[in-house]
Amino acid sequence: MSPVDEIEDSSAPLIEHLAELRTRLIRSVLAFVAGMIVCFTVWNPIFDFLTRPLCTAMAARGQEDCGLILIALQEGFFVAVSISMLGGLALSFPVISYQMWRFVAPGLYKSEKGAFLPFMLASPFMFFLGASFAYYIVTPLAFDFFLGFQQPGSLANGVENDTAVAGIAFQGSAQAYLTLTIKFIVAFGLCFQLPVLLTLMGKAGLVSAKGLGAVRKYAVVAILLLAAVATPPDVVSQVILFTVVYGLYEISILLVARVERKREAHLRAEGLWIEDEDEPEEPK
Repeated sequence: MSPVDEIEDSSAPLIEHLAELRTRLIRSVLAFVAGMIVCFTVWNPIFDFLTRPLCTAMAARGQEDCGLILIALQEGFFVAVSISMLGGLALSFPVISYQMWRFVAPGLYKSEKGAFLPFMLASPFMFFLGASFAYYIVTPLAFDFFLGFQQPGSLANGVENDTAVAGIAFQGSAQAYLTLTIKFIVAFGLCFQLPVLLTLMGKAGLVSAKGLGAVRKYAVVAILLLAAVATPPDVVSQVILFTVVYGLYEISILLVARVERKREAHLRAEGLWIEDEDEPEEPK
């Protein structure tokens, strides 16, 4: 066989993989678009659900009207589109994950499939857990903190004079509020992926529990920077995000150590475990 024939033969599987990848991507995009269309038809109830933490925080301060305003004429449409995109991604995520799995699975051994599948299932669960934590715990505290900067206006003796106080009242933009809320939900959802990511890397041998513990002080600085970037500039949400992510980092170290113990036990059972020769010898 000539070199040209060998190249043509070897390129055939690549073309097949690219064609399959295109098919998986098309199906994922179609699922996302279908989810967007469904959510666009019911964007009002979703918006009501997302504004509930704000309304609760305002009601606790005696403010009954928690309505938001539209700054621009087209802002209402973009609010509906933003909600539809978020909801469409949530609805289509199982389909997208399945398409990813079907593309990757044929190239994995049976043992690798058994190791990778639990992480595919744990990832959406941890994202949902992080999003729920942000919605039910973080956003009410953050919004109450922000609303604390309001102040009632007053007039001296019923007329305007030098002793009158200007009032500061919240009249939020619907688009700005939705962007802030989605930022909270997505940031915490992604941060809750940390144990899944580090445990998967530990199973692949890319990180170790000892190595993660050795860089703990650098991880603290990185988490502080993450908290400053991923949350608004208020102390409450930053402290909460730092505390949660650092706790997840420590949990990740324990999970990686557990993976290493299971790997060591498996290798010892097969007689393939090699003791570390770098340990200092006992003095004679």
